[in-house]
Amino acid sequence: MIKDVTDLEVYRIALELLSPVYVLANLLPQDHRKLKYQLIEAGEKIAPQIAEGFGKKRSPREFCRFLSMALGSSDEIITHIREIKIVAETYKRINIKDCDLLIERYKVLSKKLNKLLSSWQRFN
Repeated sequence: MIKDVTDLEVYRIALELLSPVYVLANLLPQDHRKLKYQLIEAGEKIAPQIAEGFGKKRSPREFCRFLSMALGSSDEIITHIREIKIVAETYKRINIKDCDLLIERYKVLSKKLNKLLSSWQRFN
């Protein structure tokens, strides 16, 4: 039984993925600070969106709305990491394989968010 937001796997994964996001963001050169900010901002949004939705779980529609936002943020991160891979072609400090691994981890999170969202949409 889910009693607390920390019981949700998607919430825990979102928090676990923050550390590698910070590491990657801090490898970006200064002239890509906007991309760095967008990556960090998207990563930091996911867990709070899940938590806020969980707090409103008595309303399946509201919970779904927040899960949808978290899913959007997760997918946004994937795009930002793809952009970072382009930067990495000329800035060798960034490892492409690390980027690919992080993309895969966010794809897993997105799939899990989508599955949770689909199960809650049945209540609407």
